Amino acid sequence: MKKGLFFGLTVLFLFATSVFGADIDLAKKSTIESILKRGELRVGFESGYVPFEMTNKKGEFIGFDMDYGRLLAKSMKVKFVPVNTAWDGIIPALMTDKLDIIMGGMTITQERNLKILFADPYIVVGQTILLNNKHKGQVKSYKDLNNPKYILTSRLGTTGEQAIKKLIPKATYKSFESEAEAGLEVINGKADALVYDLPFCGFLYGSQGKGKTVFLSKPFTYEPLAWAINKGDPDFLNYLNNFLRQSKGDGFYEKTYNKWIIGSAWQKELK
Repeated sequence: MKKGLFFGLTVLFLFATSVFGADIDLAKKSTIESILKRGELRVGFESGYVPFEMTNKKGEFIGFDMDYGRLLAKSMKVKFVPVNTAWDGIIPALMTDKLDIIMGGMTITQERNLKILFADPYIVVGQTILLNNKHKGQVKSYKDLNNPKYILTSRLGTTGEQAIKKLIPKATYKSFESEAEAGLEVINGKADALVYDLPFCGFLYGSQGKGKTVFLSKPFTYEPLAWAINKGDPDFLNYLNNFLRQSKGDGFYEKTYNKWIIGSAWQKELK
């Protein structure tokens, strides 16, 4: 009995030691260690997604995500390094260690989640419609646009494009390299409606679309935005989630939300 007990305790000790050692090795491989050693936080995004990441008249990157990126770097006591990256290459850039984190208004999708890890959502947006004024009163929801006679626009490779293909499949779809181009196509009367995230549609309507478009502002999809990191990094994920909770508790989140999402004073920085 004593030998059996001794053997059992020995096996348990060896197993615990092995697990502990594995945890230590995993922690040493965390992106956090690379960031601290380098003294830089490389934040990936693509400028142009209003009001999350934009370029002002001085050539500086501004927006909701940019404020958060700078605060995250400050919390780690490292330099904030913005890395403006083409959207179709942003996940590969993260996976090949050209970035430490994506803070670029990325929607959590199951397809993306198979490749990368997402922190807790920091804001929830959804797809809305910016409609050409000639359809005012006739088109009241996305369902009314499900007809080949309507030309819909969105940005290539986005959830706006996915929403059109999934929920409005009968419409004629025209993709663009940028959301601004897709929106101007509607404003100029060359397309019937833009399908895109609520913040951008609201901005475009307020800045260029009044009198030319109708903003159907009620989202018809549920889309949480979150920061993305590489898989297999629970330490960095834990840090980000706690950082987000702290920023919401100390008032930073509310201040940033009011500045970029509700407010419009920042728009003068773009002109």
